[in-house]
Amino acid sequence: MPPALNRTMNPLEWGLLLTLALLWGGSYFYNAIAVQALPPLTIVTVRVSGGAILLYALVRGTGRRMPSDPAIWLAFFIMGLLNTVIPFNLIAWAQSHVASGPAAILNATTPLFAVVFANYLTADEHMTMARLGGVIIGFVGAVVMIGPDALEGLSVHVVAELGLLLASIAYALSPIYARRFARAGVSPMVAAAGQFIAASATMIPLTLVVDRPWTLAMPGPGVWAALFALAALSTALAYVIYYRILSTAGAVNLMLVTFLVPVSAILLGTLFLNEQLGLNHLAGMTLIGLGLAAIDGRPLRVLRRRIA
Repeated sequence: MPPALNRTMNPLEWGLLLTLALLWGGSYFYNAIAVQALPPLTIVTVRVSGGAILLYALVRGTGRRMPSDPAIWLAFFIMGLLNTVIPFNLIAWAQSHVASGPAAILNATTPLFAVVFANYLTADEHMTMARLGGVIIGFVGAVVMIGPDALEGLSVHVVAELGLLLASIAYALSPIYARRFARAGVSPMVAAAGQFIAASATMIPLTLVVDRPWTLAMPGPGVWAALFALAALSTALAYVIYYRILSTAGAVNLMLVTFLVPVSAILLGTLFLNEQLGLNHLAGMTLIGLGLAAIDGRPLRVLRRRIA
């Protein structure tokens, strides 16, 4: 039986949710370290290839098998583009110009785009007034974060921030597309492994042609550690925890991670990378958080109960 959409999470599930937020927030921290020594394509290729190997090993270790249907593998490649290749590359490139904290905040707009797309692309996820209000508030927050620099022309900094929003659009489309895997009887873990295998098959030849990684200077141990953490922690382990929470606590509870990822990314960037947030970043984060709260609905329900 699927979990209740709005049931209260137990302490274990809250612990897993906080761990997932730290792992995904940490990906911005690891990217910030890796981009100092390696080009974005190489970073993403190492991340998706390492994640594919680990997830495939997990699939086989749990007695599952990868599908042989060409139509499902075509869907894996499309899912890999939407949920991995496009957003991972945009984020890695953008973090050459934007600090990890603001990058994570802008990517927190993903549910805002998801609400809009789901309204038009699905039959059971219609827009409500509360969700519409949340989308408007959240988009205002994104505009505030990008700030007045956009009015002065498309500088590299502004283009990088727009690239982060484009990554959010790709992320928002991916769960809508991924619904087909459940209808086809593909387990979530097999779908995750399939998308990363497909993403690796896309990224490896592209990186060999563009970056020619054998010509790059050998990175130091700190960069290698960041690459390992991206593949093992922020990808493979994060997906295992993601599907564990999804299977027991439900999708609505899982969406709470969106509130927590920017917090962990900001803390890591501030503590270890000496990053600082401007007033526009704090104001934008507040508005995006309010928008997500309106979309989620639970804070409003709690407030109504207290008033009643």
